Amino acid sequence: MIEATEIDVSYDGIQVIWDLSLSVPEDEGVIAIVGPNGAGKSTLLRVLSGLHPIDDGRVTLWGEDASTLEPSEIVEKGFVHVSEERNLFDEMTVRENLEMGAYTRREGLEGNVREVFELFPVLERRASQRAGSLSGGEQQMLAIGRGLMAEPKILALDEPSEGLAPQITARMFEKIEEISEEVTVLLVEQHVHRALSLAGRAYLLENGEIVTQDTGPGLLESEYVEEAYL
Repeated sequence: MIEATEIDVSYDGIQVIWDLSLSVPEDEGVIAIVGPNGAGKSTLLRVLSGLHPIDDGRVTLWGEDASTLEPSEIVEKGFVHVSEERNLFDEMTVRENLEMGAYTRREGLEGNVREVFELFPVLERRASQRAGSLSGGEQQMLAIGRGLMAEPKILALDEPSEGLAPQITARMFEKIEEISEEVTVLLVEQHVHRALSLAGRAYLLENGEIVTQDTGPGLLESEYVEEAYL
């Protein structure tokens, strides 16, 4: 389980997250974080993955203080963050990118590659192709597949549908639902209706603060969420 307790976060002295608390347990399916651009959603994921420090409060991963851990150690413990930028190795092949996702472990590598290919068959067909030559949707699949190679307990996805055509977006959400049957997915997503439809738990983040939380369907029924985001 990952827990953030009353955290404050800033960039260059400007506070962007205020007194925020949330918990992300294992075996939770999809947990969605929704809200407007600039609300602090991506920053929160960077904090949880050890890429950005907190000013106050506490973040724990499975009971351990996250401030004592390097990002690679956080990955080893089971929290994997697939960023909005994807950060693929463009000159490397699809398969090589997947193998890089398992840099913290080497046992069972081939089995994990096979599981990713079963989830995203197009990646098997593109296995020897340079990652930089893939379409946007294929690159997003590869970024998620690379994250799964680390065998996460919790997989954080930051805007996985960004820049994708509507048909590809629909397929992407189908894959996210499939992944969530085995791994908790912490989902930051601008497609609010789709994200909340999948989420067993959801947080609404505005101006760096959680303004409300509920089940995904519960937030969908909220008059405020409907007027502001749907």
